[in-house]
Amino acid sequence: MSDQKSWIKRTWARITALPPIILLVSGLFVGIILWGGFNTTLEMTNTMGFCLSCHEMRNNPYTEYKETIHFKNPSGVQVTCADCHVPRPWVYKVKRKIEATRELYGKATGKIDTDEKFNAHRWEMANRVWDSMKSTDSRECRNCHSFDSMDLSEQDRSARKKHSRAVDADQTCIDCHKGIAHEQPDEPEETDESSS
Repeated sequence: MSDQKSWIKRTWARITALPPIILLVSGLFVGIILWGGFNTTLEMTNTMGFCLSCHEMRNNPYTEYKETIHFKNPSGVQVTCADCHVPRPWVYKVKRKIEATRELYGKATGKIDTDEKFNAHRWEMANRVWDSMKSTDSRECRNCHSFDSMDLSEQDRSARKKHSRAVDADQTCIDCHKGIAHEQPDEPEETDESSS
């Protein structure tokens, strides 16, 4: 242990003996490498391939998503998992990634490792996403859709009417568009514990 302490002291003495400019440039270089590695890893976890590496995602939400306009449409624009589920601003992105550790824990413990388990927790998971979207004024939806850019005159009568009302009522996308990219789960029936 004392050999290790003495090695650390000698190394620290050598480092602090270097000219300040060398320390600054070295620190900057190491910082850039670490930042680049962190950011690259962060972006890698936003790819469709990463999301689909979990069979729970591939077998459930992805199969539903493939049937929606967000997957295939006349304009050829495809929305990925991260477009809806990960904020673009860096601080919010990191916050979301930290929150996602709960999902990794669920995967590791087998909480949703079968279709039956996944569907048993679908209502809970969907509500967590909807609550998050509601709290951010559907920020991720608005990366592509905004009331300001909508040409209501080009929408069908029903959509035009509903979007006009939504603007007036200060509603957000998720207020009306739950289940737009995935099957909307049924609300579980209340169980009456007093009757048992």
